[in-house]
Amino acid sequence: MIAEQFRRQKTVLLQTRKRDGTWVGTPVNVVVDDEGRYAFFRTYDASGKAKRLRNFSDVRLAPSTVRGRPTGPAVTGHARLLDETEAVAVRAMLAAKHPLIHGRLVPAFHRRRGYRTLHYEVTFEPQ
Repeated sequence: MIAEQFRRQKTVLLQTRKRDGTWVGTPVNVVVDDEGRYAFFRTYDASGKAKRLRNFSDVRLAPSTVRGRPTGPAVTGHARLLDETEAVAVRAMLAAKHPLIHGRLVPAFHRRRGYRTLHYEVTFEPQ
């Protein structure tokens, strides 16, 4: 499974497409489901990546440093916005893998700023 390569990776470089076709990279934390088929990440509704994903679901993911410098090859896929019932499990997985950041800091920051937290599922294209 393609997503399996991201299971131990704490940060990946998520690239999303702009309307003019150029790619914009952002480091994000990801988790992988138990079967290793999907990767999941979260963001907030006013972020640039969320706005770009409303127009184009195409994404690229590459292992990276915390600052977003790629450390491996990118794989292509499609991101799908999860509804609230689907997001419950992803929220728990993110909090388990990243207890301080996604268990406490990100949820508190989003609440304080009045942001709506969005969770995405990435399905990878066959290589």
